Amino acid sequence: MSKLKTVDLTFGAVFVCLMAIGANITVWFPVLAVPIGGATVPVSLQTFFAILAGLMLGRKLGSLSMIVYTLVGVAGVPVFANLQAGPMALATPTGGFIISFICVAFIVGWIADFAKKPSIAMYTFAALIGLIVNYGIGVSFLYLSMNTWLELSITYSLAWKGMIPFLIKDGALACLAAVFMISFAKRVPYAFRTARTSTNG
Repeated sequence: MSKLKTVDLTFGAVFVCLMAIGANITVWFPVLAVPIGGATVPVSLQTFFAILAGLMLGRKLGSLSMIVYTLVGVAGVPVFANLQAGPMALATPTGGFIISFICVAFIVGWIADFAKKPSIAMYTFAALIGLIVNYGIGVSFLYLSMNTWLELSITYSLAWKGMIPFLIKDGALACLAAVFMISFAKRVPYAFRTARTSTNG
């Protein structure tokens, strides 16, 4: 990665803050926390912001912003869902989703970086791939944690069925992220071009 510029640090910091905000919607609206088996899975906007980070910042800066977000939470700042913090937050049933955001931003950004021409179809494809990565890692970790250290018997299919409402919501938001990117690239071309090319060129 080339030397980070002020605009890179600014964009990255913005997404760290957005991830923290998106994680804690249920703090103000508890009804959005849905029980699945013996765990409670909060509704959040984190998948949307992780996908948007990849689309807007590219694979390197996008994934770096997600790494910083994760490290900030692990270090003790309450930026995870329900204002959780510390390394043990990664061992909760939803810890896999936190880890997956790094992969989501990188893969979505990688697709966007190497696209010959930005388009709504390309952005949508990248966003949906990011969604698959997010849930593939997150649900698998959820299933593993509930059947091992939490000692709660649950089938893999049931784990996926329980996530269907969230998957529908995040699928719609993934498509919204693609639409947003087209609008953003047209309205703020300089900032968009600077953020993407300075670290991903």
